[in-house]
Parts: sequence; C-alpha cells; structure tokens
Amino acid sequence: MAAKQYAFVLAGTGSGCGKTTVTLGLLSALKQRGLRVQPCKVGPDYLDTGWHTKVSGTASRNLDSFMLPEPVLNALFCEHMQRADVAVIEGVMGLYDGYGTDPNYCSTAAMAKQLGCPVILLVDGKAVSTSIAATVMGFQHFDPALNIAGVIVNRVNSESHFQLLKTAVEHYCSVPVLGYVPRVDGVSLPERHLGLVTARESVADKRPWLEFAATLERTLDIDQLLALSLLPALVQGAWPERPGEEAGRGLTLALADDDAFNFYYPDNITLLERTGVEIIRFSPLRDSRLPDCQMVWLGGGYPELHAAMLAENTSMLASLREAHRRGAAIYAECGGLMYLGSTLEDANGVTHRMANIIPGHSKMGKRLTRFGYCEAQAQQPTLLADTGELLRGHEFHYSDFSPETPAVLACRKVRDGLTLQAWSGGWQVGNAFASYLHVHFAQRPQMLNRWLAAAREAL
Repeated sequence: MAAKQYAFVLAGTGSGCGKTTVTLGLLSALKQRGLRVQPCKVGPDYLDTGWHTKVSGTASRNLDSFMLPEPVLNALFCEHMQRADVAVIEGVMGLYDGYGTDPNYCSTAAMAKQLGCPVILLVDGKAVSTSIAATVMGFQHFDPALNIAGVIVNRVNSESHFQLLKTAVEHYCSVPVLGYVPRVDGVSLPERHLGLVTARESVADKRPWLEFAATLERTLDIDQLLALSLLPALVQGAWPERPGEEAGRGLTLALADDDAFNFYYPDNITLLERTGVEIIRFSPLRDSRLPDCQMVWLGGGYPELHAAMLAENTSMLASLREAHRRGAAIYAECGGLMYLGSTLEDANGVTHRMANIIPGHSKMGKRLTRFGYCEAQAQQPTLLADTGELLRGHEFHYSDFSPETPAVLACRKVRDGLTLQAWSGGWQVGNAFASYLHVHFAQRPQMLNRWLAAAREAL
C-alpha cells in the first residue's frame, strides 16, 4: 500500500449537473500529476465507466450495493486500491437518490459512508448567487452524519461571479469551496437513446481532456482537494467465498468485444480469469468464426446499430450455432440476447436474421421498455442459477423480446417494500442462457461455478 492514499466521491445535486465531465477532467489532472488513479462509479452504469477508463487508462470499477453485499464490495474496493494512490468515485444521480425513497439504500451518500470517503459536492452556478448557499445547506442538513468536505461550482461565467458564490457558501455553510468549472468547448460527451455514446466509438483524441485538466488546475485547488481526501485507513471487507482458483483451468471463454457488444464489468472478467479460464476476445461483426472454446459470453451493447452487419456475417452466426450444437456454455446479456434470437427489427423497421439459438424476435421501440434494478428467481436449473436461486441485477433497454420458448426466470421490481412489477424473462435452450438482466458475478460466486461446470460438459 502507498504511504498516502486518497479517495473522494464526486456527487451532484441531480442528474445532468456535469458529474461525468468533471470526473473525467479530474482523472486527467490527477494522472498528469503522476498519481495512480482508480476511477469508480456508484451504481451499474457501463457508459460512464467506459469514459473513465478511456481518459485514465485504468479500468473503472462499478460500486453497486444492490448487487453486491457490503463485505464483498468493500473487499473489491480494497483490492483495487492496492494499485492506486487516489480513487475518484463518480456518484449516481443526486447525492441522496437511491433505490426508492431511502437515502441510505443504493445512493451515492450511502456509498460514501460505507467506504468512509468524503463527498465533494458539485453545484450548478448558472443564474444564481447567494441562493447557492441554500442549496448546499440543504444537502448538509439532510444527513449531518455525511462528510460533505468541499464544494465545486460548475458553469461559472467569470471570476467575479465565482467569488460571489464562494463567499456565500463559505459564509453560510462553513464548507470550503474548492474552485469552479468554467464552460469549456470540446469536452461535451455525445449522447444517444441509452445515454452517452460509448467511449470506444469516439475519436481517440485525448488532447481536449488534457486541455480541460490544465484548465481545472487553474480554477480548482486540487492540492486542497487531495488534503481533504486523505484516507486514514481503507475500509475493510471480506469474501464469504470465492470461485475455485482452479475451477476454470483448461477452459477457454470466447468474449464478444467490438462496437456491437462491449458492456462488461471488469470485476466479472477478473473473477473469471482467477478461475484459470483462458479468455479470447472476438468480434461478431468482423471475425468469420468463434475461437476454439467451451464457453461464450455475449455482453450488452448496441447490436441494433449494427444489425445489418451482424446479419451479413453468416459464417460467424453458423459458427455460433455449431458451438451451441456441441454443447458450449453460452451466456448472453441484453444485447447478447437480441443476437441469439431469431430476428432483430431495428429502429427503422428493418428486420435482420440473427443466430436463432433462443427462438424469438427483438424489436426496437422509441422509449424505455424496462429500466432499473430487479431480481430474478430461477424457475428451473439454468446456466447461472439453480431452481429457486435469485439473481440481482439491472435492466435498461429500448427493445422488447417476443419469445417462442418458455421463460425460466420470474422477475420482479420491488421498491420500498412494494412489488411494482412482476414479469417472466430469461430463456435457456440447451446450454445457452440469455436474458435482459445485467449481473455482477461477485454477488454469488456459485454462478460462475455453475457456468464452468456446464462448460466442462463440452470438453
């Protein structure tokens, strides 16, 4: 462990206040100082973490307290901090927004308290003066046990405007204002229907972020930020159990990784690697066939944007069907489900033939079909869960899947103790299992053990 370690949570007053952009600027600035940065994101988001990874050069980690038990999440955070000087943790939505109305369940505030990290509150400075102090004071008083250690003001017009805001906050709230973020051209993040465009789709030019970091060095007191973020000690965690270190020895996993499929939690890949599985990345868009493997993982992504190209790669589709026939253990999440289906109708109404391993049809809609955390109980033995076992995860999709085979998961969304929705989902055909649910394997390592055991049947 480094002699000194730092960690802070960059929280906002709500979604859209600029958390991701400012996080990326701070990651770049801290990296330019020669510090080893560990980016993190509260919650299940793939897109923000992709941008974190691109700008920092270090895989960003999701800190998700809905999917992960507290001791396991803490243990993972400690592991990642072994190779870092400073953790920059981007919050989710507003500081106290969680799952339901409990501000201590799945919120940024709850995560900050769980990890023992100070909060740096990002506040919008546009078209406001002394009233900004009322905003900050409200966040302070809502939970006095939370350590709001500093404030950064976003969207400031001028130095004189900033001094007015700084004086008001520090006078009425007794919390330091660390600086401001001016409007900067060239660092806005592109968006589409699921949120941000993935980082891998953007032009690989880091100069705007380096210039933004240089701007933040002038407008923020980063030395004071680090002083406020010094960790006296890392929070401790523990693994009740882990997947067997040798459980995957001799197995090969083909991991879909291209512009169509790229939503994966790095922790999930690390856990698989620790079992001894060899991971070979392949492109369903461009490769003609699968590598020699006993396992296939088709993650989420944007297959609807590449449906024509996926359909035209008939040799890859045939290779995937052949792997299924010989019993390869195939797992697919969200976009992967759409690829394993029979057809995919894109947003323009054009229908494309897919793998036809999970009989059914995907159709893109114009609004979210389902969004948010949910849990799913296996109704029969599946690739990841035995009958009666629960999977916790999240769904976020504009498509709908019309199956031609019975569902194997009973899904439900429970909020504040009430079941808001219940539906059937998840489909298993032979050794192939697919659903819209994105899961974190660390929630219950037996999931990996089941997948590995199924893969051994294909040897």
